[in-house]
Amino acid sequence: MSRWRPATAAATALITRAGLARLRAELDELWRVRRPEVVSALAAAAAEGDRSENAEYSYRKKQLAEIDRRIRYLSKRLDTLRIAEGVPVDPGAIFFGACVELEDCNSGERCVYRIVGPDETDASSGDISIDSPLARALLKRRVDDEVHVALPNGPAHFVVVAIRYPLAA
Repeated sequence: MSRWRPATAAATALITRAGLARLRAELDELWRVRRPEVVSALAAAAAEGDRSENAEYSYRKKQLAEIDRRIRYLSKRLDTLRIAEGVPVDPGAIFFGACVELEDCNSGERCVYRIVGPDETDASSGDISIDSPLARALLKRRVDDEVHVALPNGPAHFVVVAIRYPLAA
Protein backbone atom coordinates (compact mmCIF):
# COMPACT_ATOMS: atom_id res chain seq x y z
CA MET A 1 0.00 0.00 0.00
CA SER A 2 1.29 3.41 -0.96
CA ARG A 3 1.65 6.41 1.34
CA TRP A 4 0.66 8.81 -1.42
CA ARG A 5 -2.39 10.93 -0.65
CA PRO A 6 -4.12 13.31 -3.01
CA ALA A 7 -3.60 16.97 -2.21
CA THR A 8 -6.32 18.54 -0.12
CA ALA A 9 -8.03 21.73 -1.15
CA ALA A 10 -6.33 24.83 0.18
CA ALA A 11 -8.08 26.06 3.31
CA THR A 12 -9.02 29.70 3.67
CA ALA A 13 -6.23 31.56 5.49
CA LEU A 14 -8.49 33.65 7.74
CA ILE A 15 -8.66 33.38 11.51
CA THR A 16 -9.99 35.30 14.49
CA ARG A 17 -7.58 36.84 16.98
CA ALA A 18 -8.71 34.36 19.66
CA GLY A 19 -8.22 31.43 17.27
CA LEU A 20 -4.70 32.61 16.44
CA ALA A 21 -3.89 32.86 20.15
CA ARG A 22 -5.13 29.27 20.69
CA LEU A 23 -2.98 27.94 17.84
CA ARG A 24 0.10 29.78 19.15
CA ALA A 25 -0.55 28.41 22.66
CA GLU A 26 -0.88 24.89 21.22
CA LEU A 27 2.41 25.24 19.34
CA ASP A 28 4.16 26.56 22.44
CA GLU A 29 2.75 23.73 24.60
CA LEU A 30 3.78 21.09 22.06
CA TRP A 31 7.28 22.50 21.67
CA ARG A 32 8.08 23.35 25.30
CA VAL A 33 6.12 20.75 27.29
CA ARG A 34 4.92 17.67 25.40
CA ARG A 35 7.87 17.14 23.06
CA PRO A 36 10.53 17.21 25.83
CA GLU A 37 8.43 14.75 27.89
CA VAL A 38 8.14 12.34 24.97
CA VAL A 39 11.83 12.66 24.08
CA SER A 40 12.89 11.80 27.64
CA ALA A 41 10.45 8.85 27.76
CA LEU A 42 11.81 7.70 24.38
CA ALA A 43 15.38 7.88 25.66
CA ALA A 44 14.42 5.83 28.72
CA ALA A 45 12.69 3.24 26.54
CA ALA A 46 15.70 3.07 24.20
CA ALA A 47 18.00 2.45 27.17
CA GLU A 48 16.06 -0.71 28.06
CA GLY A 49 17.75 -2.66 25.31
CA ASP A 50 16.31 -4.57 22.36
CA ARG A 51 14.27 -1.98 20.47
CA SER A 52 12.66 -4.44 18.06
CA GLU A 53 10.57 -5.97 20.86
CA ASN A 54 10.15 -2.83 22.95
CA ALA A 55 6.53 -1.66 22.73
CA GLU A 56 7.21 1.48 24.78
CA TYR A 57 9.96 2.50 22.36
CA SER A 58 7.69 1.97 19.31
CA TYR A 59 4.84 3.88 20.93
CA ARG A 60 7.04 6.84 21.87
CA LYS A 61 8.56 7.01 18.37
CA LYS A 62 5.07 7.22 16.86
CA GLN A 63 4.01 9.79 19.45
CA LEU A 64 7.09 11.91 18.72
CA ALA A 65 6.40 11.73 14.97
CA GLU A 66 2.80 12.92 15.54
CA ILE A 67 3.98 15.83 17.69
CA ASP A 68 6.64 16.81 15.15
CA ARG A 69 4.08 16.63 12.32
CA ARG A 70 1.71 18.92 14.22
CA ILE A 71 4.55 21.34 15.07
CA ARG A 72 5.57 21.52 11.40
CA TYR A 73 1.98 22.10 10.32
CA LEU A 74 1.35 24.83 12.91
CA SER A 75 4.67 26.57 12.18
CA LYS A 76 3.88 26.79 8.46
CA ARG A 77 0.19 27.57 8.93
CA LEU A 78 0.74 30.41 11.43
CA ASP A 79 2.91 32.19 8.84
CA THR A 80 0.09 32.17 6.26
CA LEU A 81 -2.88 33.07 8.46
CA ARG A 82 -4.43 36.53 8.33
CA ILE A 83 -6.48 37.92 11.22
CA ALA A 84 -9.92 39.18 10.21
CA GLU A 85 -11.15 41.84 12.59
CA GLY A 86 -13.94 44.33 12.78
CA VAL A 87 -17.28 44.58 11.09
CA PRO A 88 -17.45 44.24 7.30
CA VAL A 89 -18.44 47.21 5.16
CA ASP A 90 -21.97 45.76 4.88
CA PRO A 91 -22.93 44.40 8.35
CA GLY A 92 -26.38 43.47 7.06
CA ALA A 93 -24.89 40.59 5.06
CA ILE A 94 -23.19 37.41 6.22
CA PHE A 95 -19.38 37.37 6.04
CA PHE A 96 -16.48 35.91 8.04
CA GLY A 97 -16.99 36.24 11.80
CA ALA A 98 -20.78 36.54 11.67
CA CYS A 99 -23.01 34.83 14.21
CA VAL A 100 -25.99 33.68 12.21
CA GLU A 101 -29.30 32.51 13.62
CA LEU A 102 -31.10 30.15 11.26
CA GLU A 103 -34.54 28.57 11.32
CA ASP A 104 -34.96 25.14 9.77
CA CYS A 105 -37.92 25.42 7.40
CA ASN A 106 -38.89 21.77 7.91
CA SER A 107 -38.79 21.47 11.69
CA GLY A 108 -38.99 25.12 12.76
CA GLU A 109 -35.96 24.53 15.00
CA ARG A 110 -33.56 27.44 15.45
CA CYS A 111 -29.79 27.18 15.60
CA VAL A 112 -26.91 29.64 15.83
CA TYR A 113 -23.63 29.30 13.94
CA ARG A 114 -20.53 31.46 13.94
CA ILE A 115 -18.45 31.48 10.75
CA VAL A 116 -14.75 31.12 11.61
CA GLY A 117 -11.56 29.94 9.95
CA PRO A 118 -10.99 26.24 9.20
CA ASP A 119 -8.31 26.00 11.91
CA GLU A 120 -10.67 27.01 14.72
CA THR A 121 -13.89 25.13 14.01
CA ASP A 122 -15.77 23.55 16.91
CA ALA A 123 -19.12 22.03 16.01
CA SER A 124 -20.11 21.57 19.66
CA SER A 125 -20.07 25.36 20.20
CA GLY A 126 -21.54 26.21 16.79
CA ASP A 127 -18.30 27.45 15.20
CA ILE A 128 -18.31 26.33 11.56
CA SER A 129 -15.58 26.69 8.97
CA ILE A 130 -15.95 29.30 6.27
CA ASP A 131 -15.05 26.46 3.89
CA SER A 132 -18.02 24.29 5.00
CA PRO A 133 -20.99 23.83 2.65
CA LEU A 134 -23.35 25.63 5.04
CA ALA A 135 -21.07 28.65 5.46
CA ARG A 136 -20.48 28.87 1.71
CA ALA A 137 -24.25 28.86 1.13
CA LEU A 138 -24.75 31.57 3.78
CA LEU A 139 -22.11 34.03 2.54
CA LYS A 140 -23.59 37.39 1.39
CA ARG A 141 -27.11 36.38 2.47
CA ARG A 142 -29.27 38.74 4.51
CA VAL A 143 -32.02 38.47 7.12
CA ASP A 144 -35.14 36.70 5.75
CA ASP A 145 -33.18 35.13 2.86
CA GLU A 146 -33.83 31.45 2.22
CA VAL A 147 -30.86 29.10 1.97
CA HIS A 148 -30.85 25.70 0.29
CA VAL A 149 -27.76 23.62 1.05
CA ALA A 150 -26.66 20.03 0.49
CA LEU A 151 -25.42 18.76 3.86
CA PRO A 152 -23.84 15.34 4.50
CA ASN A 153 -27.13 14.03 5.94
CA GLY A 154 -29.17 15.35 3.02
CA PRO A 155 -30.52 18.61 1.62
CA ALA A 156 -31.56 21.32 4.07
CA HIS A 157 -33.63 24.47 3.82
CA PHE A 158 -33.08 27.41 6.20
CA VAL A 159 -34.22 31.00 6.66
CA VAL A 160 -31.79 33.58 8.04
CA VAL A 161 -33.34 35.04 11.21
CA ALA A 162 -30.55 37.26 12.58
CA ILE A 163 -26.95 38.32 11.89
CA ARG A 164 -24.51 39.64 14.51
CA TYR A 165 -20.79 40.46 14.46
CA PRO A 166 -19.33 39.81 17.94
CA LEU A 167 -15.72 40.28 16.76
CA ALA A 168 -16.23 44.03 16.54
CA ALA A 169 -16.67 44.41 20.29
